[in-house]
Amino acid sequence: MRFLRVVVIIAVILGGLFVGADRWAVGYAENRLAERIQARQGLAGTAEVDIHGFPFLTQALSHDLDQVDLTLKGVEATADGRKTRLTRLDASFHGVELNGDYSGGTARRAEGTAFVSYADLTEASQTGVTVAYGGQPGKVKVTARVEILGKSLTRSVVSTVTLADAPSGKGKIVRVRADEVPGEGIPGLERLVRKQTDFDRSVDGGLPAGLQLSALTSDEAGVHLSLTGTDVVLAGS
Repeated sequence: MRFLRVVVIIAVILGGLFVGADRWAVGYAENRLAERIQARQGLAGTAEVDIHGFPFLTQALSHDLDQVDLTLKGVEATADGRKTRLTRLDASFHGVELNGDYSGGTARRAEGTAFVSYADLTEASQTGVTVAYGGQPGKVKVTARVEILGKSLTRSVVSTVTLADAPSGKGKIVRVRADEVPGEGIPGLERLVRKQTDFDRSVDGGLPAGLQLSALTSDEAGVHLSLTGTDVVLAGS
């Protein structure tokens, strides 16, 4: 019995050491992967990584992780010289095949959400307008100032925010279009207002390669995007 007790104690100690080593290894891997993702995405904000599954070491040795969760803050997408900032991005990557040098990996599938605040959407317009909630899902209020006939006029319109196919035929863009612009009998007023309030912006450039926009809605907080993808690049050397 004393021998069995000693064996059990040794097993518990070794088990504890293994668990401790495994948790240290997963923490180190999460930090390193977050750094590589942050560098790859050119983030001004932060990246947080959570690797699921136990034990981690056996997953790492097989170069195959069950699930990796990623949170990005401050992602900037640039297209045609115009920047659009994603306030926050949360994504889950499933079946991540690690690179040979463990510098990153590719997920068989991924899904997630992205959030764009009205402050960031206002900045993305790059026309001096202010964007706010439009009172119902999928609607935003856009306020613009225009100069016409020597006068400065401020007009607010309710606009629909949708996903549309990018002109290049690849990926999606966020499209904002005024539902209606009262002309008030002033020639050219609607054209001037729409020149300010209607805009398209691409955000695909700020997403991990392979992750694409699939749906969009808006509420009091901002614009919410749904993301899906296959063969998504999580990071790389």
